[in-house]
Amino acid sequence: MADDETLRDRLRRNASGIAATTVTGTWLAALLLGFDWWLGFMLFGYIVIVPVVSMLFDEEAEESEFEEYDPDPLWGRHGETAESDDEPADTADALERLRTRYANGDLTDEQFERKLDRLLETETPEDAAEWAERNRAADRERDVERER
Repeated sequence: MADDETLRDRLRRNASGIAATTVTGTWLAALLLGFDWWLGFMLFGYIVIVPVVSMLFDEEAEESEFEEYDPDPLWGRHGETAESDDEPADTADALERLRTRYANGDLTDEQFERKLDRLLETETPEDAAEWAERNRAADRERDVERER
């Protein structure tokens, strides 16, 4: 938070969250105190009050705050797989980062080999899913052995 940011600026920036919290607190208190109007207020609050406050105070520029996020190179935004023509370059980038970490001494020989094997086993989303399933099965087997 910037030093020169005023309370008014903070309230304006967080208006939707404040409205939602106020609506939630009010209907929840009404419910717990036994008032019959809690359901009507809850519906009115979430269908009318919160959206109106959001339209009045939220700026359109704030919608792009997630555009700065750089997704994992092997996966696209929102969990979608990367395009198939990008996969070789993405794998090469991940391999280069792994080599750099090893060269900088961030990884031991064993860690490097294990991560390299994992990277090569999970080049495609299908390979990654198979690798994850194998590891889950191995974890279950280890848990069963520990219980014995």
